[in-house]
Amino acid sequence: MTHAIVSREEWLGARKALLAKERAMTHELDALRAERRQMPWVRIEKPYGFEGPRGECTLGDLFCGHSQLAIYHFMLTPGSNHVCPGCSFIADHVDAARQHFEHADLAFAAVSRVPLPRIEAVKARMGWTFPWVSSHGSDFNFDFGVAFTPEDIAAGRAIYNYGTVIQRSQDLFGTSIFVKDDGGAIFHTYSTYHRGAELLMGAFNWLDLVPKGRNENKGTMAWVRLHDEY
Repeated sequence: MTHAIVSREEWLGARKALLAKERAMTHELDALRAERRQMPWVRIEKPYGFEGPRGECTLGDLFCGHSQLAIYHFMLTPGSNHVCPGCSFIADHVDAARQHFEHADLAFAAVSRVPLPRIEAVKARMGWTFPWVSSHGSDFNFDFGVAFTPEDIAAGRAIYNYGTVIQRSQDLFGTSIFVKDDGGAIFHTYSTYHRGAELLMGAFNWLDLVPKGRNENKGTMAWVRLHDEY
């Protein structure tokens, strides 16, 4: 690493100039977050079913008594032994965070398309404790834009992140947010995909503070591994 070496006074001037930009960006992000919270909602009419460790459950069951639910669409493709390092990187942040946001009326669950035994094996290997259910045989992943049939891929109908045509992957990742009202009706309020997932990667925020940044000289997240493979 090669950087300019300056006096403390010169450094302080540069830091104050950057601080002004950081404050402006913070205010812009506050406005964006407020706009996100005002997005319109879509009522969920389809009775989605899942399989969890305690048996069959519904989307409403995943709220666990809260009025808000965050779902992480974890990439696990039926018939494949691959575990997505990026999804695992995000999942490593969840258990520590959810002990706080579950006290702010937000439940969490991961959902994958593989049968439950595959989920349980990955979960045990990685030491995660968050709720993780199977949508195997359900339309859920397809309806929320993270799973695609071979036919749709071949026909150019597999659309990810509101516009990207998928040419190969049958499963991708994302986060969807749901709300349940006092009458039990469930609404979809927000989904984000691709780089929107960076919102969930707390480790990146630490790396962004240091001179090497995310250390991605060999490609985006090229260094990321399952945490038991480092």
